[in-house]
Amino acid sequence: MSIHGIDAATEKAILERAKKEGKSVNKVVKDLLARALGLGERLPQRKSEFADICGIWSEKEAAEFLRNVADFEAVDPRDWK
Repeated sequence: MSIHGIDAATEKAILERAKKEGKSVNKVVKDLLARALGLGERLPQRKSEFADICGIWSEKEAAEFLRNVADFEAVDPRDWK
């Protein structure tokens, strides 16, 4: 695959990023394309940094919560008369 006609500013930005990250231009372009298409790496989640204000549920606790609020999803037609 080849990409032709890249403007000077874009080329410069790609070259600078490759140098800054210590990667090849090819790798940088592939990473950028993947991210732009929603296929790239996601930023690491740092849940533990927010544990003191949000808390962290275990899988068991989360499942229990979902069971306890499941009836909130039900719509009673009588409520809409």
